[in-house]
Amino acid sequence: MKLGFNKYFVAFFAAIQLFTAVPFAVKVSAQSQIQQFDDRVMISLAAHRTPEQTGVMLFLSNTSKYVNVGVPVALLAGGIISNDKQMRQNSAYVASSTAISVGVMLLLKHLIKRPRPFVQNINIVPVYMAGGTSFPSGHTSTAFSTAMSLSNAYPKWYVIAPSFLWAGSVGYSRMYLGVHYPTDVAAGAALGTGTALLLQPVKRW
Repeated sequence: MKLGFNKYFVAFFAAIQLFTAVPFAVKVSAQSQIQQFDDRVMISLAAHRTPEQTGVMLFLSNTSKYVNVGVPVALLAGGIISNDKQMRQNSAYVASSTAISVGVMLLLKHLIKRPRPFVQNINIVPVYMAGGTSFPSGHTSTAFSTAMSLSNAYPKWYVIAPSFLWAGSVGYSRMYLGVHYPTDVAAGAALGTGTALLLQPVKRW
């Protein structure tokens, strides 16, 4: 187990060294192109909003906090009522995946301090003025953490499909509402999915 971990550890720092070896001008150019892409997407989304779509997106965005808490609570309650140990363990897995995702997300926000889209570019008009920093998207990271861990716990198509459809919709709603860039959402999705995969229980055969 230690050998496997060391391989990932060495690969991670090798990737960091490779990135830092890239000439500064190339990195600045790449960052500028990414920012331009982010800005174009956000301005386009804002230009095509409708009252009906905005209402749906606000609803989807707000479901994040309720689903993230409701899923592990429902699993815990079901496990207690049916005396199902596996269901109780699944509850702990989903809850811990989301909790760690939140912790890492907050740390990244504190370290990176990327301004919200509407702060960085006055041409981006949000539906509402969200506070805090932008990278990564917290709503997206927790939604994907819940979706991935639930899908790992119950690998059935009727669990996986709606879970990721919901998580993807939450991520899209954050861009539509003008409070997160596409790269914020992509990073949040990667963070949430990665946390759930790293914490997945070892299956014993």
